[in-house]
Amino acid sequence: MNDPLDDAGLLDSYSEAVIHVAEQVLPSVASLLVTTSRGSGSGSASVLTSDGFLLTSSHVVEGADRATATFQDGQEVLADVVGRDPLSDLAVLRARDDVPVPVTLGDASQLRVGQVVIALGNPFGLAGSVTAGIVSALGRSLPTRSGRVIDEVIQTDAALNPGNSGGVLADSVGRMVGVNTAVAGVGLGLAIPVNATTRSIVQTLMTTGRVRRAWLGVAGAQGALPPPLRERLGRRAGLHVAQVIEGSPAAQAGLMRGDIVVAVDGSPVNTSTALQQLMVEAAIGRPIEVTVWRNGALVDVIAKPRELAS
Repeated sequence: MNDPLDDAGLLDSYSEAVIHVAEQVLPSVASLLVTTSRGSGSGSASVLTSDGFLLTSSHVVEGADRATATFQDGQEVLADVVGRDPLSDLAVLRARDDVPVPVTLGDASQLRVGQVVIALGNPFGLAGSVTAGIVSALGRSLPTRSGRVIDEVIQTDAALNPGNSGGVLADSVGRMVGVNTAVAGVGLGLAIPVNATTRSIVQTLMTTGRVRRAWLGVAGAQGALPPPLRERLGRRAGLHVAQVIEGSPAAQAGLMRGDIVVAVDGSPVNTSTALQQLMVEAAIGRPIEVTVWRNGALVDVIAKPRELAS
């Protein structure tokens, strides 16, 4: 049986961690008031850079050119929408005045299920709210309004509510590891991970205001490789093609349902996420080699991806 004093000590350590994160991160989290032709709405944002860039969810500022950001100390600034990427549900704004210190970005790829995380934002307009929980699962998928699926989403039981979108999901030392984006049910919140892909998207939005992506036109899921191919490639899975969009670059290249994609442009592929990560701007209009397993043999086809309409 546990000593009550040990439980109290554990609780104190947990509380101290949450308090530390709240004190460190909350000054960098803003409440956003957004007005569009459809009416007004609210959300949250975090300070990305000392020169005024803010990060939020794309759906928070959909249809808006600007927003009013209010910080914990009562400071209120106008912020212009610099760029939105509905396909990742990320958006960047630029404040017209001074902002607090930026958040410290972490790396969601280092998260583990069961790890403590803290959500900071402004649910229902209640500024400076903090909830805590754990990472419930990793690698979830989240359908966006555009119809595209965001992969590698973080699931947490830290309470999220309307208005939390765009706010910070932090680890126990105050590093931002996710952008809170959705409430999927009681005790089930989702956040876009802060990782290498996210950082690249955010940087592109800051510099160009939009993200260009290539499109191949296949849909599928990870599946096991046949034993001979598994031994030959030294890995166990590939991307099993379930659909080839009619008229798409994949269809024009001769890809077929039932193919198993194992490599694209020389890079191993075994998931839809891996394929999406290769569909970058540089791949638009450029012939790329797609290697598939078909009828017991490896086949190379040449596809020329087109720009994905956002």
